[in-house]
Amino acid sequence: MASSIPASVPVDGVAGVEAPAVRGGARALRTRRLVVAGGLFVLALGLMAIAAPWVAPQDPLRQSLRARLAGPTLQASDGKAHLLGTDHLGRDVLSRVVWGSRVSLTVGFAAVLVGGLLGSTLGILAGYRGGFTDSVVMTIADAQLAFPFILLAIGIIAVLGPSFTTLIVVIGLSGWVGYARVLRSQVLVLRSREFVDAIHALGGSVARVVLGHIVPNVFSSLVVVATLELARSIVLEATLSFLGLGIQPPTPSWGVMVQEGREYLHSAWWISTFPGLVLMLTSLAVSRTGDWLRDLLDPTLRGE
Repeated sequence: MASSIPASVPVDGVAGVEAPAVRGGARALRTRRLVVAGGLFVLALGLMAIAAPWVAPQDPLRQSLRARLAGPTLQASDGKAHLLGTDHLGRDVLSRVVWGSRVSLTVGFAAVLVGGLLGSTLGILAGYRGGFTDSVVMTIADAQLAFPFILLAIGIIAVLGPSFTTLIVVIGLSGWVGYARVLRSQVLVLRSREFVDAIHALGGSVARVVLGHIVPNVFSSLVVVATLELARSIVLEATLSFLGLGIQPPTPSWGVMVQEGREYLHSAWWISTFPGLVLMLTSLAVSRTGDWLRDLLDPTLRGE
């Protein structure tokens, strides 16, 4: 009697065991390739930002009205190559994108440093001390989450004025809550562990417990949150610059370039498209790197 089970359906055999493994291996391989590609992109972007004076083909502030609104070309009317075209003032878009990477990455890393230091300090303090301290810190965090970020940015910039430093402070203050919440939850668990009680019984100080044992145990989570916050900070810098609250012209910034090119989308699409594309790829690459670090450093996800 012929079997009624289709040949394509594996049953209790090697094929039935290997198929999920093969699919999982292929998925892991694709993920690894994406992570490697994203990491290489971020590395190349960082090197480009550092070497901007030598990488940029032209001065990003140099204007040439003869070559204004020239499309991507190897030789424009001013006799120079503009691989990504020129803007409404004849400035080379490629050069401005290269210099804009320096602005975006500098603001992003500096904002992550400010938010990370503030958020991790308050989070560890709230988790370790508990009680009234925990209630105060979490109440402030909840209040900030309920307050619109754009109003906070406008208020701070109205008082301090638009500048590079102000932009770092605004973005840094907007991101400390994520660090505080994650680290607080982990410290609440760690402070009840036996090794903490043993250190206190041996006469260890609070500083020794926190700096010598709590911080090393939460460092991996801090790295993951910082990586994800970096992508958010880069996008926020571009958003604020687009709205006129961040980097001010003529300093090249991806957000400023997108804003300057929005009036020429029909006739000179390259002015906004190329910096917007680089911004999107940078955010995506950094986010993917953060997801990979989370999967790598989180012991609960390693077996998946």
